[in-house]
Amino acid sequence: MPVKRGHCRLCWCQARQDRSIALDGRAGTHVVLLPYARRVRHHQLFLAEMPAPRDLVGQARRQRRAAGPPDPLPPAVGRPVVTWIQPSLFDPGPRDYRRRVDLRTRPTLDNPWLAWALHLAYSFAESRGFTDVVREALNRALIMLLADHTASETIRFSDIHRALRKRGNSIHHTAHILDQMGILKDDRTRTIDRWLERKLDGVAPAIGRDVHRWALLLIDGGPRTKPRHPKTVRVLATALQPMLLDWSARYGHLREITRDEVLDRIRPLRGQQRLTAMKALRSLFRWAKAHQVVFRDPTNRIKVGRVERPLPQPLTPAEITPTVKAAAAPHIRVAVALAAVHAARHGDIITMQLSDVDLVNRRLTVAGHTRPLDDLTHTALTDWLDYRRRRWPNTANPHLLISKESAVRLGPVSHPWLNRILRGLPATLERLRIDRHLDEALVSGADPLHLAEVFGICEATAIRYAAAARQLLSTPTEQTEGLTAHAGRHAQPTIS
Repeated sequence: MPVKRGHCRLCWCQARQDRSIALDGRAGTHVVLLPYARRVRHHQLFLAEMPAPRDLVGQARRQRRAAGPPDPLPPAVGRPVVTWIQPSLFDPGPRDYRRRVDLRTRPTLDNPWLAWALHLAYSFAESRGFTDVVREALNRALIMLLADHTASETIRFSDIHRALRKRGNSIHHTAHILDQMGILKDDRTRTIDRWLERKLDGVAPAIGRDVHRWALLLIDGGPRTKPRHPKTVRVLATALQPMLLDWSARYGHLREITRDEVLDRIRPLRGQQRLTAMKALRSLFRWAKAHQVVFRDPTNRIKVGRVERPLPQPLTPAEITPTVKAAAAPHIRVAVALAAVHAARHGDIITMQLSDVDLVNRRLTVAGHTRPLDDLTHTALTDWLDYRRRRWPNTANPHLLISKESAVRLGPVSHPWLNRILRGLPATLERLRIDRHLDEALVSGADPLHLAEVFGICEATAIRYAAAARQLLSTPTEQTEGLTAHAGRHAQPTIS
């Protein structure tokens, strides 16, 4: 139906495609589209699983670009020689970068700082295996930021984020080049610092100041303190928050907290929650005592007791089947095979590198422990490596599992990327790993030395799984037969 100036929607779509082809792929949004719509005499239809019109235009543009002369390589230049620098009298504030850059027009690049940046970007792109799209986006961002750069200027990270976040450019790649040049000023606030400010909102000023100092010491470390992982600090601060808010309503300093106050707060807690709260309190008040914030440690000689871990239970076939059906993607099949056959942890899977896989000799290294490679994992790894080679042929990332984000970097994939498919299923990667340990313990007669040798786990973990297997084997006969049959169905051949 002609709903817009006498033409239907398909006419306007076909006219837009005809205009792009007539202009030889150049930017033509300023050219009037109505004359092209009047000349439309046919409509290009597309069936399922066929490329979209914009893909056809992009393909034709790439073919023309490949047929034409290649872009000249940037000159190999170094850092510009600066004899003197005029310092600024005052902070100019945030800059607004609104320079639109079209690389097809080949603008004049006469700034020595920009020439150096383009040379560094070319070397960086070659070492990381960037595609033409990523490389051109990086060059476009550098031209926009450094076209008028002088030796006395520094570029804030906040200005880069404001200028590039809506243009499809990689902020981190651009920041890497600017930091390599020494002209980047990182004015970002750490995520953990913003999180601490929200957690300590409502706490008494003196208490909040001391808790913030304690948390920063855990994160950054000190002369006699090793830095802790930010997740550990988050767990400890989260356990402390309700206590601090309660004490802030009555007290104004940590030295006013007594032993009775600590006992009243941990008495209603049970299990792991009680243990975590006591660990956080001991860490806080020991730091306060060492730094003369308090006169006496109120947590001294308070016993928490042991927390009994629940007995691990084997997975049933009904719980494993949904996970097997959900593992349709090649990287998910690899992760499921590593967890279910080799008992690999989630962190070990995402940090595993290509050098850990030896398909020729059928050997696999998991967390520094070399194991034989079974047929199931061998097939999953072969399929994934073939897909990885076709999808990212030029990537320089040495990790086994990569994504479209990590393919242009050198770091591992994120934890949510691997858990996205199996989230909500009964048999997650962690449950599959536990089930594999338990199956091997049931088959081997609950021998902890055998478990430590097969999986390369520590003695305490091997003893815990062996004890759990003994408890399961000490059940009535009909349950024991079911457990033995379960272990025989799901356990792989013993690996020595």
